[in-house]
Order: sequence, then structure tokens, then C-alpha cells
Amino acid sequence: MKIIYTNPERNKKLEKMTGAKFRSIDSLLKESDFVSLHVPLLKTTHHLIGAKQLRLMKPTAFLINTSRGPVVDEKALIQSLRHREIAGAGLDVYECEPMIACNPKQIKELRSMKNVVLTPHTASATIEARQAMSLVAAKNILAFVRGKIPPNSVK
Repeated sequence: MKIIYTNPERNKKLEKMTGAKFRSIDSLLKESDFVSLHVPLLKTTHHLIGAKQLRLMKPTAFLINTSRGPVVDEKALIQSLRHREIAGAGLDVYECEPMIACNPKQIKELRSMKNVVLTPHTASATIEARQAMSLVAAKNILAFVRGKIPPNSVK
């Protein structure tokens, strides 16, 4: 598989290790068969993918979002899917989470689309991640029982 990526800064180490090629976001969207998003939610990444970006994608391309819901403008995505501007989408996160979409009509539409796969925010549900989460919880409980401040307490 040919891997291309975009990032605020070029990552030569990644390129050397994987053979990945750096592209601008517009070039990446135009060239890719699958666009998988892996970004934090920041002011600069809110609606990173909107109507303009979706129109750059191939009509045979798929968008996959497992990062943060608001990175994708869901209203624009639904329009793009409805008009077959892209082939499909896989969503594990949602703009108005825990709702699948911000508008009840859009929820029904997304659920009924044959070119969309929806999952319940489970991208991190690996055995290793769940074991680590259990360990963190146990450490917090033990600290509390022992009269200490739990290491992950919220103030």
C-alpha cells in the first residue's frame, strides 16, 4: 500500500521507517483512496474536513474518522455522501457525541446509508488499552482506600 500523510511539520523519521510520502492536505485528499484522520481536536482542526475538502476527494474514496467528531463537518459529510461525492465513510466519533449527529433527521439518515459504517467510539478498545485503564482505576481506588490522593483525581 502506498502511504501518504500530511502534518504541520514533515516527519523524515516516519518517512524513512515506513516509506510514507508527505503531501499538503489538498494533495492528500485528491490522491487518497482512504483518508484516515488522526488529529486532536484544536481550534485549527475543528471542521478540518468540510465541504471544500470533501469535494477534493475522489468519488471512489472513503473517509475514516476515529480521532474526534468535530474534526469533520457532519452536515457537509452527509451532503457529500448523499450526492455520492465520496464513496463512503467510517465513523467512530461524532460531532455532537454522544449523539450520532447533531440533528435527529441526520441521525436517521446516517444510520440508513448503505455507504456508512458507524461504531460506538471503540477505536481504543484494544485489550492493551482496556488493561491499562483497569490498572489506572485500581491504582486510584487503592490510593483512596489508603487515605492518599488518587493519582488521577480531578480537582
